[in-house]
Amino acid sequence: MLIRLLRTYVLRYRGHVIAVVCFQLVATIAMLYLPTLNADIIDYGVARGDTGYILSTGGWMLLISFAQIICSVAAMYFGSQAALGGGRDMRHDLLHRVNGFSTREVGRFGAPSLITRTTNDVQQVQLLAVMAMSIVVTAPIMGIGGIIMGIKVAAPISWVLVVAVPILGIVMGLIIARMVPGFRAMQSRIDDVNRVMREQITGIRVVRAFVRERHEAKRFEVANTSLADATLRVGRMMALMFPMVMLITNVTLVAVLWFGSHAVSDGTVEIGALTAMITYVMQIMMSVMMASFLTMMAPRASICADRICEVLDTETSVTAPENPQPIAGDPAVLALTDVEFAYPGAAEPVLSDITFTTAPGTTTAIVGSTGSGKTTLINMLPRMLDVTGGAITLGGTDLRDADPDALRKNFGLVPQRPYLFSGTVESNLRTGKPNATEDEMWEALTIAQAADFVRAMPDGLQTEIAQGGTTVSGGQRQRLAIARALIRRPSVYLFDDSFSALDLQTDARLREALIPATRDAAVIIVAQRISTITSADQIIVLDRGTITGLGTHEELLKSCPTYAEIAESQLAIGAGA
Repeated sequence: MLIRLLRTYVLRYRGHVIAVVCFQLVATIAMLYLPTLNADIIDYGVARGDTGYILSTGGWMLLISFAQIICSVAAMYFGSQAALGGGRDMRHDLLHRVNGFSTREVGRFGAPSLITRTTNDVQQVQLLAVMAMSIVVTAPIMGIGGIIMGIKVAAPISWVLVVAVPILGIVMGLIIARMVPGFRAMQSRIDDVNRVMREQITGIRVVRAFVRERHEAKRFEVANTSLADATLRVGRMMALMFPMVMLITNVTLVAVLWFGSHAVSDGTVEIGALTAMITYVMQIMMSVMMASFLTMMAPRASICADRICEVLDTETSVTAPENPQPIAGDPAVLALTDVEFAYPGAAEPVLSDITFTTAPGTTTAIVGSTGSGKTTLINMLPRMLDVTGGAITLGGTDLRDADPDALRKNFGLVPQRPYLFSGTVESNLRTGKPNATEDEMWEALTIAQAADFVRAMPDGLQTEIAQGGTTVSGGQRQRLAIARALIRRPSVYLFDDSFSALDLQTDARLREALIPATRDAAVIIVAQRISTITSADQIIVLDRGTITGLGTHEELLKSCPTYAEIAESQLAIGAGA
């Protein structure tokens, strides 16, 4: 998976990669050539006292060193451009894929894990790509070239390299093999820390209201300590790696000096050649260290790549048809026929035998106990979920035969938990209609009974709204979400328990204002309060995923015991209050 990601994203920048290879090649060859020139200065220039030879060779060394520096800087520049560009494209594709997920796929991965995969996991793969750009060419050429040059300049003691390099490779392999499970545990525990922290920040008011600060602090401590323990286990292996490299390197240098000094005294090796041999040993060990560092990063990046590819390879259960069909008839006519929905592996369907039809200018209300499938049904209408049985048509066209984006333009959804984005009141309204005029905004706010409190805000439409709408009350958040749906002027309005935070007077005024505004559209309301839906043209009573009653308020009071029980309980509570 790691190779696939690097090939897919980094190799999009082939020109940059080719430039990196060329510059690194020149820089590495220059690095390998310098010790030979230094040996020549010692063995020929210094030994013979030839100042001219020393100056000319030294000048070449300075020129080559300068070229090496320029090439190394250029290689890092182009390598960073390719790696960071690949990381940017990876994040873009991840977000695009997640935006196409249905509710089922988002629930499968979970928001904290998706955030970690899009940020931390991509960062790890990106970091590996940056390091690979600077090491993948340099390390093998420097290692193999150093061995060849070492044998060439000091063949009698080159056997030291033949022994030291395999030993170093085996030790590094053993350490890295033990690090792989640790990296896998680290990524999983980063997910846990993100999940706990996200829950605590999002639900901070609930935590404080129920005095659960200590309990939540303990939860975070457990997740944080677990991550720290996993990181420490990996850190111990990493800490062991560099001392082992230095130990083997220093032992190798001692062996080179020991056997090299005897070779010098025997006259089989020149002093300059011994100096060059020491430099080549350092270069070889440095190349092995760089390769080990890259190999050390590869397991974690590989695990991150697996997690990224898992998201990229997951196809949404709500797919666009190959030949999408346009909405043939009136898009306010929504028909459900024997609809069934079941989650994968579930023993029983969440919804079954759901059949009803909407029409322009009518209101359909859905009531039922908690867990009866109301929200699931609402999510199926704009095709956030696909039916597993039966069919839903809009204007006579099956939802599965229409393009999802074109289909959803006919719906205005106000979810059960209204969400506002960080920005201004205006930017949130423009989510419903990007080219909305200011007059259209105020009209939608007026219908939603939100105009008064928006005018009272310091900057009106330009007032800043915090993420999630936490800077406004629950009722104001609901009304702004309703205005966002109204400004779109869709064919079907979906209100999923969207009036629960409103007082009875505001609720009544809003419903009265909705009548002329939705005259040509179908309105579907999920409600808990009977008073909100008494005037609906048809009321659907759900119980355990099936329709147990369908009719007007008066008809259901007589024919549906479940509805009559809900109505009587609310009326009794209202009378008692």
